[in-house]
Amino acid sequence: MDTALRPVVPPLPSVVRVPEGQADAAQEFVNRLRAAAPRFAEAALAESAVVREVVPPARHRRARCRIVLRAADGGERDLTFVGTVDRPSPRPGPAFEEQIARWLTAAPAEEDAGLVDDDESPDGLAIDLTAWTPPVAAPTPPPASVPGAPAVSPVVPPVTTLPTVAMPAVAPGAGLPTQVRGIPVAG
Repeated sequence: MDTALRPVVPPLPSVVRVPEGQADAAQEFVNRLRAAAPRFAEAALAESAVVREVVPPARHRRARCRIVLRAADGGERDLTFVGTVDRPSPRPGPAFEEQIARWLTAAPAEEDAGLVDDDESPDGLAIDLTAWTPPVAAPTPPPASVPGAPAVSPVVPPVTTLPTVAMPAVAPGAGLPTQVRGIPVAG
């Protein structure tokens, strides 16, 4: 009779133990972003940075990271970054923290910042790193040519030593001329 009074509780999921020394990819993602806080402060020229929230990516959700930057005057900036929808891996290519650091270093204007509406961020906006394009450095122009100076190819290095071995001899009849004739030029 006492079993009828007890609430029905579903069984707890079994605990999956990760072998010693091996971490879950999602936990590695979180650890990596939390460890990057000093780098974020340096990139934003802030006194300090705190990673308040990290959500690893999954098949159904985007990666997100909320960072609070504190300036030397005590002012704070609360920024939320969103990334791709993907499975977390210990070393994805271009890492999420590298994209965040590039954005903080670039300090783009609001219209170029990749801002999107976000219900979960404190101010209702988030920085979509998949929509933001980092600035590309202009290629350096080739050196100006000086009249009378030999042209220098940027791909082929200049010759600094002369060859010390002659070309190998070619067998007669191998398609190369064996005699040289002089041809008079009109002039």
